[in-house]
Amino acid sequence: MGRFHNFRPCGVIPATLLALNDDLSINERETRRHLRDCALVDGVAAVTVNGHASEVHACSAGEQQQILASSLAEIGDEVPVINGIYADGSLEAARLAAMADREGASALLVFPPNSMSMGGQLRPEMALTHFRHIADATDLPIIAFQYPMAGGLGYPFDTLLQLFDQVPSILAIKDWSNDPMLHERHIRTFQSLSRPVNVLTTHSSWLMASLSMGPKGLLSGAGSVIADLHVALLRAVAADDLQAARALNDRIAPLSQVFYAPPFLDMHNRMKEALVLLGRLNKAVVRPPLTKISAAEIEAIRLALEQASISKEGALRLAA
Repeated sequence: MGRFHNFRPCGVIPATLLALNDDLSINERETRRHLRDCALVDGVAAVTVNGHASEVHACSAGEQQQILASSLAEIGDEVPVINGIYADGSLEAARLAAMADREGASALLVFPPNSMSMGGQLRPEMALTHFRHIADATDLPIIAFQYPMAGGLGYPFDTLLQLFDQVPSILAIKDWSNDPMLHERHIRTFQSLSRPVNVLTTHSSWLMASLSMGPKGLLSGAGSVIADLHVALLRAVAADDLQAARALNDRIAPLSQVFYAPPFLDMHNRMKEALVLLGRLNKAVVRPPLTKISAAEIEAIRLALEQASISKEGALRLAA
């Protein structure tokens, strides 16, 4: 099951969460329910699994394969499934990529190796070698995850251009540069290349501003909660309907403020709590070192959902 041939990453792509039992094992039934809630929203282009949102950092290679296989079994015939490739070593990244290909994923989201954080930006050949290992293992389309430059894991602008030239299976970037000026440069340059590379924003804390710059879509963990609002906002911006876009952004803003408040690492933790409040997830269990957020934070999320006019009764609009 799965594998949408000639898939080109664009549009609204939620990064889905991982439901866990109290003993920290994977709750496959709840995870599948959540995945279907996201994937079948009218206008969603694809879904991502084994990303930040699904706590990939805390999942073994075997669990990542289990997550992908169950995701494809649940919705793989209905929407493309993108699989995250999260590994510090290029050989392991290539093994994960080959696994995703065998299982039937439609594309890969390749994270930068944490091993490059101490000066890898000065060695572009490291990034090229990493992506070549992955591309040698599979011909699946690749989305390169662009991190902020300040953290040491972002790829310099010229390095990205080299990657696009030498690894033609890179069809998009997930842009988390967190720099509006650089983000706009990415959009204007990469999408205008002779072989265009799509920019998918993940700047969910300032989404309307980002979308107004013209990326080809968005790939975001917040889509695990508000995929329908993401679809509506992208459509409003594409239609130059500023009034509608502002109204949608007014609903999204309270949730952005609570989801992406410090500490940033709790963002998906908070999204799980939002789904519990909405009756879309039974429990908000996270794997260590993540820990449950406070009752005060959960109350802030409840108020933000209320401000956004999202309730248990306001179910996501599913595709017919």
